[in-house]
Amino acid sequence: MGEGRRRRPWAGRGAAAFRLSRPDQVLLVLVVAAVGWLAGSRGASTEQGSTLAGWLAGAGGAPCGAGLAPLGVLTAAAGVIAVAVSVHAVNEFADAATDARTVRTRFSGGSGALADHGLPAVFALRVALAAGGAAVVVVGVGLVTGWVSGLVAVLLLVGLVGGWTYSVGPWPWSRHGWGEVVNAVLGGLLLPATGAVVAGAPLGWSVLVFVPFALLTFVNLLETQWPDREADWSVGKHTLASRLSAPVLRRAGAVAIVAAYLVSVVVHPWPVAAAGLLVAPLSVYAVARLGHGPPGPSVAAMVLFLLLHGAAWVLA
Repeated sequence: MGEGRRRRPWAGRGAAAFRLSRPDQVLLVLVVAAVGWLAGSRGASTEQGSTLAGWLAGAGGAPCGAGLAPLGVLTAAAGVIAVAVSVHAVNEFADAATDARTVRTRFSGGSGALADHGLPAVFALRVALAAGGAAVVVVGVGLVTGWVSGLVAVLLLVGLVGGWTYSVGPWPWSRHGWGEVVNAVLGGLLLPATGAVVAGAPLGWSVLVFVPFALLTFVNLLETQWPDREADWSVGKHTLASRLSAPVLRRAGAVAIVAAYLVSVVVHPWPVAAAGLLVAPLSVYAVARLGHGPPGPSVAAMVLFLLLHGAAWVLA
């Protein structure tokens, strides 16, 4: 009986660590990276010279570089998972005060793991440090063995450092009005570009083709930050959602979605651009609804855009 009692706290901490790592979001992170890999393996190696992205890739001229071997792909995926867990955990640590003051929704307010398990915020920091250390080890092993390239290693480490500086540090981006922009760059641009580079695509091409997704990610972040705006402001976390009014945010979102679909038409092959345009009505609805009700439509638009693009890259 006494042994069982001693085990329960560890079981509770394990469950809390699992929850605050946001496993559903880690899965989405892997999907984003996988779509990047699909785009890199299909798009940069096909004749897309009629598009700006194809021109950057040297399509029809310089071929796409060699992608990582299977062990390298698995190592990169392990690095992506470790980075994602570390970034999510340090965000839970940094947002413990605001999460305690807001009403959680499906897409906002944190995981609730610390409060539900009665754990201090420093527990999340320990999880973040452990996962961050694991990410560094994975990258180091990949470099020493030659399973991952130097560029992939740099991109993974930039994601780790960028994710931490989003939440903590001497000047955390999320507390000075740059959080949504930095988050969109890291999750909507750097992450899928890393997947494309793993597949052997040039870095410039990899970045350019995911600009539309990054813009839709930015709109998604405006929506998901909105429910926490008052709690964020009360603890000194000055997000765009807490600084700007709903009409201003809707105008910013409208500019972002127009730019996203226009850029997609310019840089993507027609099957990919056409697939993305199917989501445009949902994006318009999401922006019109921003500031009214819990987040959801812009999240759905972002995910659907990503999945349709993934399918379209296979056909491109």
